[in-house]
Amino acid sequence: MLIKPTLERLRAMGLASMADAFLRQMEDPQMHSLSFDERLSMIVDHQWMARQKRALDRRLKNAKLKMRACLEDIDYNKTRALDRPLIRSLSTSEWVSAHRNMIIEGATGVGKTYLACAFADKAARDGHGVLYCGARPLFRDLGMARADGSLDKLLSKLARVDVLVIDDWAVSVLSETERRDFLEICDERYQMHSTILTSQVPVAHWHERIGEPTVADSILDRLVHNAYRIELKGPSMRKSQPGPTGNEGTQ
Repeated sequence: MLIKPTLERLRAMGLASMADAFLRQMEDPQMHSLSFDERLSMIVDHQWMARQKRALDRRLKNAKLKMRACLEDIDYNKTRALDRPLIRSLSTSEWVSAHRNMIIEGATGVGKTYLACAFADKAARDGHGVLYCGARPLFRDLGMARADGSLDKLLSKLARVDVLVIDDWAVSVLSETERRDFLEICDERYQMHSTILTSQVPVAHWHERIGEPTVADSILDRLVHNAYRIELKGPSMRKSQPGPTGNEGTQ
């Protein structure tokens, strides 16, 4: 049988997983009881799953999430006042397909970053491109990009990603340049892609943190009116559940 040339051609065409599945079938006597259609379907499924896994691994790597997080591991302790039905409804990532935003508010240490990363992780697993940024590092990168002439490239990258996570938003008042850059990002993403923002500062005070009233109105109009809002309460989880394992107590 011409098995070796077939395997070589499959691998040459970038179908290494299909070649591996075919070889395993040839070595398993039980497979000979299956029909040709059944065996071919199993081989194709193996290639498909391998490609899906590689694509997911690539999306998660590109996302640069601050921590490993999973919606299934969320702590619904009563002191946090988390709306379980809302979290469950958002876990389908339909909010991403609908280009809705998400705002997660709460004091430091209550789990905002974990929840944002968990939703971003789920979006990546559902096939969406994701990118995590801390607010201060984001503005620093924008400043450096302006200095070296790569600002347009960075703004384009931020505008295109399906889910942009901006952590620790509105901690301090924005400068004029930061306001202008952020408004451009919001303009490009509005009704096209989704943004997750976490903040210690209540939305009611964002206007003063942005600064110039007209720009603040424009930014908030694009971020808030179509956003799901989640407010976390309770004591800091860093104190109660320390640990380096990536669980919710690490925030």
